[in-house]
Amino acid sequence: MNLEQIKKAIEEGKKVYWGNRAYEVIKDSVGQYLVYCSLNEYCFGLTHVDGVTLSERESSFFVMAH
Repeated sequence: MNLEQIKKAIEEGKKVYWGNRAYEVIKDSVGQYLVYCSLNEYCFGLTHVDGVTLSERESSFFVMAH
């Protein structure tokens, strides 16, 4: 998934993950997109400082079907 696909899925209420279901992409209360690890509650930015380049490979992101 590319950045726009990830943002759109989250805006549509879908759950987006990176690598596995322990790492969920979230949008926080100030509008930042973060990757949240449920195992240790650590977060890191979805993109590099430029706000465009994903911090991880596009192919590593996925949406879970409900």
